[in-house]
Amino acid sequence: MKILIAGGDGFCGWPTALHFSARGHEVAIADSMIRRKWDEELGTQSLTPIVSFEERIAAWKEVSGLDIRTYVGDLTDYEFVEHVFRDFEPEAIVHYAEQRSAPYSMIDREHAVFTQVNNVVGTLNVLYAIKEITPECHLIKLGTMGEYGTPNIDIEEGYIRIQHKGREDVLPYPKQPFSFYHLSKVHDSHNIMFTCKSWGIRATDLNQGVVYGLWTDETRKDPRLYNRIDYDGVFGTALNRFCIQAAVGHDLTVYGKGGQTRAFLDIRDTLQCVELAALHPADFGEFRVFNQFTEQFSVLDLAKRVVKVAADMGMTANIAHLENPRVEKEEHYYHAVHTKLLDLGLQPHLLSDELIRDLIETAAKYKDRVDFGVIAPNATWR
Repeated sequence: MKILIAGGDGFCGWPTALHFSARGHEVAIADSMIRRKWDEELGTQSLTPIVSFEERIAAWKEVSGLDIRTYVGDLTDYEFVEHVFRDFEPEAIVHYAEQRSAPYSMIDREHAVFTQVNNVVGTLNVLYAIKEITPECHLIKLGTMGEYGTPNIDIEEGYIRIQHKGREDVLPYPKQPFSFYHLSKVHDSHNIMFTCKSWGIRATDLNQGVVYGLWTDETRKDPRLYNRIDYDGVFGTALNRFCIQAAVGHDLTVYGKGGQTRAFLDIRDTLQCVELAALHPADFGEFRVFNQFTEQFSVLDLAKRVVKVAADMGMTANIAHLENPRVEKEEHYYHAVHTKLLDLGLQPHLLSDELIRDLIETAAKYKDRVDFGVIAPNATWR
């Protein structure tokens, strides 16, 4: 299959590109390299050293003997998008190419506007390119469980059956997004659903939980193939952030009481899920939604688990309850359905002490790259 990975230089995109390439697909990456520029803007860097995009691609060819085609440009530029689609003619596009951080979108007006324009316009351009150039192309779009919020009922997979005043219908599940970033994902979902209905596009929206972990079979093969991992208060996510903090002797930063429950998955399962979606495409005109996660944890439970593993390794890790910069429920009901990917054959990598230990050991190896000054949250929802 010819698969285009939009955002293929990023945390999820890079290992996805290698994964598909290793399995014999013809892979192309489209990326603007903006994630690297955000490091410069925020004065931070990946915990793991990552080489230039060109070096990454050359290293993969050297290690595997396989080529990955590359296109450097911005999805908000339709001339660029049109060129990529006409030149590569993808049969599937895995779309990661969005600003993915809720805190980044909440820094100020400029960052909120950028996030929504970048994400919504880029996705609209992809939809038009599919319609006009490759109408059979299957769009695999990375959404987020954050679209749903924390309702006091079970979260279904995209749709819910409603009975109202004697009538019944299956409707899109109500959305209660957490941030301007999550709002951009809701706008994407609505635009994709509309174009599937109007133009006959086929699309899979993968509402992904919080991704943890670092290594995949391909990224371990050579230091030049290493994936990035973030620890800062803007792009660092729970568990990864906690493991790094434990390794360098920093208190684990739990926001508020830590009772917030979220959906999580191993990055290896991100690759599995995307591959399953590609190998079992949606029907033409279908907008299907999969909830892409394997387990649910509260933030405090994750922090306590890291403390326990660190103690087993002879380290002392403490938990610091910071004032929550976000406006969110800290104690709430949370139960989300996630059966469709399991039905397609997903074999989950459930969270293990061994993985936590591996993350802490990796962080200890690169602890000199950690800047304590960027760990605290610097964006507020208020």
